[in-house]
Amino acid sequence: MSSLNSIWDNVLENISENLATVSFQTWFKDTKLIDLNSTNAIVKADNEFQQGWLSEKYLTLIEDSIYKAIGEKVSVKIVFQDEKLTDTAPEEKNNSAEKINTSADVPVKHALNEQHTFDTFVIGNGNRFSHAASLAVAEAPAKAYNPLFIYGGVGLGKTHLMHAIGNYVLEHRPNAKVVYLSSEKFTNEFINSIRDNKTEEFRNKYRNVDVLLIDDIQFLAGKESTQEEFFHTFNSLHENDKQIVISSDRTPKEIPTLEDRLRSRFEWGLMTDVTPPDLETRIAILRKKCEEENVEIPNEAMIYIANHIHTNIRELEGALTRVAAYSKISNQPMTPEIVSEALKDLVVTTKSKRMTIHDIQVAVSEYYGIHIDELASKKRTKSIAFPRHVAMYLSRELTDNSLPKIGEVFGGRDHTTVIHAHEKISKLVSEDELFRDELKEIENKLN
Repeated sequence: MSSLNSIWDNVLENISENLATVSFQTWFKDTKLIDLNSTNAIVKADNEFQQGWLSEKYLTLIEDSIYKAIGEKVSVKIVFQDEKLTDTAPEEKNNSAEKINTSADVPVKHALNEQHTFDTFVIGNGNRFSHAASLAVAEAPAKAYNPLFIYGGVGLGKTHLMHAIGNYVLEHRPNAKVVYLSSEKFTNEFINSIRDNKTEEFRNKYRNVDVLLIDDIQFLAGKESTQEEFFHTFNSLHENDKQIVISSDRTPKEIPTLEDRLRSRFEWGLMTDVTPPDLETRIAILRKKCEEENVEIPNEAMIYIANHIHTNIRELEGALTRVAAYSKISNQPMTPEIVSEALKDLVVTTKSKRMTIHDIQVAVSEYYGIHIDELASKKRTKSIAFPRHVAMYLSRELTDNSLPKIGEVFGGRDHTTVIHAHEKISKLVSEDELFRDELKEIENKLN
């Protein structure tokens, strides 16, 4: 039985995967799940403006993320004062979180984001081939390319394409069994099935589907038992002409400690990559987002955003959200000057994506007066841990390296350590002006 807090933690994790860091920190940092039953949920915002923005812009994302976390469709209400659900009896309120089945043996549900379709995907030079391959797979599962392996950096549209495949299949074949999940969820459910002596149920759950969409397969690295289980799941599906679609932040050959037999199977079908969008595609993405969100932004403001945010789609859309919010809060028109002011912290961190983690480690160690080797050491004193967090944050912001790669360079640390460091420093950036100045000094050193 899961508490409201643990459920909301899972929901926030799902939401963070679909938003730029700045958007997530701005709109979800202080939210809470304060009540939940089998049909409704109440989420508390920090203030009335945040309540309005979440209700207007992110309600569908919140509902989809709750569905992924608990396997139940609920209607979400955003409030900024404590409020309880009124459609349940008093004795049900105290146990509303316990009425949701969150165990690993919940019946298979596709957990697809209905907003991620081929129609809402913006095609550009960096993703044209991946889009075409994904559409071919959706039109003829297990007949075109099996498996389809999509790889590329964070926030470039891999997950969107996977959801689009699933949504297309279900639209044209409503009775098809389509399942989308991350490799981490696969791992966690597998571990739980062993613990609960339900491995046969787990196997039936994932070996009796028509389309399996598995995201971020690189996180299977180093997990020998899970790799063994996925190997047999893969074989079972492939032998029975079921479609497998896999995404990763790198090619199979670049995934460390991945078994050769899995690596070779991932290469059986078609491998296709997605790369950062060019200027024309970035502008098209912004226009599409404005249409979807019903936001009006002057052309010159849009071009400014596209020219200065060029790392990935998630950051691009996050910048647009930030500009719109800044204009609304300050009650000022979206002139290039206002856009520049709204993005001043973002623009400085996206100027140089070609620098290396080593460059960052050198600059940070020099700034804080420590030896560069200490950043990768096991030392946890504040004088070492804080510079290490700063260096991890900058490595995430200023390079295209994956989370596992960053963790590996910083002494073989887990990717969750990098996420924690990034979140901690992001919070400081948003709250501490003196620290922002420190960070700018380090970035100026790098530039």
